[in-house]
Amino acid sequence: MKMLMNVPESVVADALRGMGAAHPELVVDVEGRVVVRRDAPVAGKVALVSGGGSGHEPLHGGFVGPGMLDAACPGEVFTSPVPDQMARAAAAVDSGQGVLFIVKNYTGDVLNFQMAAELAEDEGVQVASVLVNDDVAVTDSTFTAGRRGTGATLFVEKVAGAAAEEGQPLERVEAIARQVVESSRSFGVALSACTTPSKGSPTFDLPAGELELGIGIHGEPGRERRPMMTSGEIADAAVGAILDDWRPAGPVLALVNGMGATPLLELYGFNAEVQRVLDERGVPVARTLVGNYVTSLDMAGASVTLCQANEETLRLWDAPVQTPGLRWGR
Repeated sequence: MKMLMNVPESVVADALRGMGAAHPELVVDVEGRVVVRRDAPVAGKVALVSGGGSGHEPLHGGFVGPGMLDAACPGEVFTSPVPDQMARAAAAVDSGQGVLFIVKNYTGDVLNFQMAAELAEDEGVQVASVLVNDDVAVTDSTFTAGRRGTGATLFVEKVAGAAAEEGQPLERVEAIARQVVESSRSFGVALSACTTPSKGSPTFDLPAGELELGIGIHGEPGRERRPMMTSGEIADAAVGAILDDWRPAGPVLALVNGMGATPLLELYGFNAEVQRVLDERGVPVARTLVGNYVTSLDMAGASVTLCQANEETLRLWDAPVQTPGLRWGR
């Protein structure tokens, strides 16, 4: 496979060096593997820390900045960061108001963030944690006990990040984050498998003319394989799977997310079909975000995430944000 890299062993470090050069508003510790907003710690503010394996960019490092995360911890490709990284991040951004860990539901992430919380608390940092488990496709899958954490992570980081930026206390920021998790569901579709730098070949076999329904963001296969479908048929399947699992009681935030190799031309066309299905199913859409935000390296495909939105959720979603991967209102 052809990739823009030197050697697989340095791909994450090289990316972090490039990120630091492109974004002077961030402090990128290449050796320590921590990305921190340059003005941290922010006095009087709850700090948000997240992280996970690399390969999902802009998640998480691309969401560090005013209005979202205070720090992110990138692991190796599709590999959880280690507890020391997370504890260093918490110490770097804690202003005395506490730190919220936002954790995707993958076994390595869960265990390592738990150990990091213990390390941070031993150093006097108050830590709360929220587990993101929004994927309706499968349960107890590869890497996961329970449902996987996917696209709703962006909603949690944005909405809780805005609440923290307002100066809300840790207990309230945690409650808002949990509400977003409980109000969100996702479903993903792959048109091709992804290729990790170390392996140099697709993570699973997907023959030409077929697609995989219900994939995860680490290249895990999904719940069902079918012959290639039209964009409208894929939208019917993805949105249908979400609404069969959970019915929002009001308007939703909608994320139509590319998996890394799907161009915006296709994603906007797919969004038109997602909006059609939601309209047919009587689900009003308050806000829509389209693009590659929670990716799986070079996987072709898309995911749909819906979050039931109340007045407070919409206010916090619309609040200013300034990060490499998401920015508006500033």
